[in-house]
Amino acid sequence: MAKVTPTLREAMKRAVAAFNCGRLNEADRLARAMLTIKSDYSDAIHLIAAVKARQRRFDEALASYDRALAIRPDYAEALYNRGPALHELKRFDEALASYDRALAVRPDYAEAFYNRGNTLHEVRRFDEALVSYDRALAIRPDYAEAFNNRGVTLQELKRFDEALASYERALEIKPNHLYALGGIANVALKVCDWSKTLKLIGEIRAHILERTSIVGPFALLAYSDDPALQLNCAQNYLKDRMPTLPPPLWDGTIWRHEKIRLAYLSADFRQHAMAHVMAEQFELHDRARFKVLGFSFGTDDRSDMRRRLVSSFDHFHDVRLKSDYDVAKLVHELQVDIAVDLMGYTRDARPRILAHRPAPIQVNYLGFPGTMGADFIDYVIADRIVLPFDQQPFYTEKIVHLPECYQVMDTKQKSVDHKPTRRQVGLPESGFVYCCFNKNYKITSPVFDVWMRLLRAVDGSVLWLLSDNDGAEKNLRKEAAARGIDPARLLFAGRMPLENHLARHVLADLFLDTLPYNAHTTASDALWMGLPLVTCQGQAFAGRVAASLLNAVGLPELVTHGLEEYEALAFKLATDGSRLQSIRQKLAQNRAKYPLFDANRFRSQLEAAYTTMWEIWQRRESPRSFSVALQPDHQRPPMPRR
Repeated sequence: MAKVTPTLREAMKRAVAAFNCGRLNEADRLARAMLTIKSDYSDAIHLIAAVKARQRRFDEALASYDRALAIRPDYAEALYNRGPALHELKRFDEALASYDRALAVRPDYAEAFYNRGNTLHEVRRFDEALVSYDRALAIRPDYAEAFNNRGVTLQELKRFDEALASYERALEIKPNHLYALGGIANVALKVCDWSKTLKLIGEIRAHILERTSIVGPFALLAYSDDPALQLNCAQNYLKDRMPTLPPPLWDGTIWRHEKIRLAYLSADFRQHAMAHVMAEQFELHDRARFKVLGFSFGTDDRSDMRRRLVSSFDHFHDVRLKSDYDVAKLVHELQVDIAVDLMGYTRDARPRILAHRPAPIQVNYLGFPGTMGADFIDYVIADRIVLPFDQQPFYTEKIVHLPECYQVMDTKQKSVDHKPTRRQVGLPESGFVYCCFNKNYKITSPVFDVWMRLLRAVDGSVLWLLSDNDGAEKNLRKEAAARGIDPARLLFAGRMPLENHLARHVLADLFLDTLPYNAHTTASDALWMGLPLVTCQGQAFAGRVAASLLNAVGLPELVTHGLEEYEALAFKLATDGSRLQSIRQKLAQNRAKYPLFDANRFRSQLEAAYTTMWEIWQRRESPRSFSVALQPDHQRPPMPRR
């Protein structure tokens, strides 16, 4: 075979330069031209593989990497680059083996340790991932990306102080790092470090508007209820993850089956809040009109809930080890009419599946209370309270209103028969119990100020919070002391099985909601267990959910419209026993009369929304916003309004 001549080396330089500038077709053409001169030129084959990987044609990339390795078995770069392609194809064990082979050839290959850490993180082997990042950093102490991703892994391990230090080190090395600021913002929320969150909000806003940092859209919901900023954030995030959208699989064809084919996509078909509210809906869908499919790309926790969910679908597809393209291809081949993304931008989301446009109708529902900022999502399911039509300018999806409430509860959920005592859960035997079982990251300084004033005003009262992490508990106690409240009046409820958690609600007197991110499933849990909740209605979807739930259970008098009014109502209910008892009685009576806990009623309304979407598509019309009408057999006496 011919040697690598100076002419070939010069051609390779030009091809690599084209690749680095994003001129992929040119790079591919130059590489193939070199192979006509030297057919075993492994560098040219490797470059062709890199082009295919950049184009997300991972199977083709893998074939070219393997061809290069057949010529040069010790080609460390090909072994290394083969790893991310295998990772994208969800062939994680093979990816790890490829990194290990690269490291056997080149033990100081920092990038291989880094990407090995990424794959270990993906399969939730967090301690091992951390070791790999640390090995990369031992070789390259200025490796900003390794510090950043090390921070992500440390967050998963709830080692928040170390995670914060790792993100900060990434920014020291690379002040314009795209992701480290978002990591810092996330950690500050998780540990309730309000000295940081208050400073960060202005910085976050500037970075989102100037597109100088990528902040997770989910984290932003707890920082800001500005819907315009939320839209910008989602669009930035999506553009970073998908600079160009893949070609659509659905080509505009109109088909029609005997039943509407409805698919739900989620990583959370397990013991999870989504399953907690949706399980009964999957079971109740009208099988005479709908064929209901589940696509699961999350872990199987082998729980009773998982088994129940699997049996609730006509067909359940476990696709966690399929690539995004392969999942999309399966959705398309099954001619799904309506694909419902239950994730949005929550943990383990895979928006690239629907970016392939496998279905003619694609819907954002339940998992993410905001816009996905994605042209490939047609609708968002909401109601008139959580998402009024005047917010349409801040949503790329068309808004669909269910007539009463967008969220439902699984009415088959039960608490344990034996109710705990105050002593058993660490509560005082007497005194008023305010509680908030929202995750700690939703607690903000302005709301906490109100809570502390309430504790000061209501003698013997305590605040019962969910125990989330040591850092948050430490900071919340510190913040209480700074406001003149004995930290011992903050009590933390440990995690326990759902039925036990529901049972302990009866020991609280009043649930206090958070802002700008309300209680969602936690609010419906409280109301289901007969615990009244006071909320303050916010400006954006995430901060208006509890108001929607309260209206749907006939208690709009518990919805306030400013923190001053919120505080006054929470104080009044704590000091006027007869009024609180009246609210409790009304809640108990309304559970059976009002729509919040009428699962079959909700099912028919949700199906009406899906049917309208389907009919719009069948008429070849573009998606549009609409409201589902209240069905005649669902008419009730008018709900009381404020």
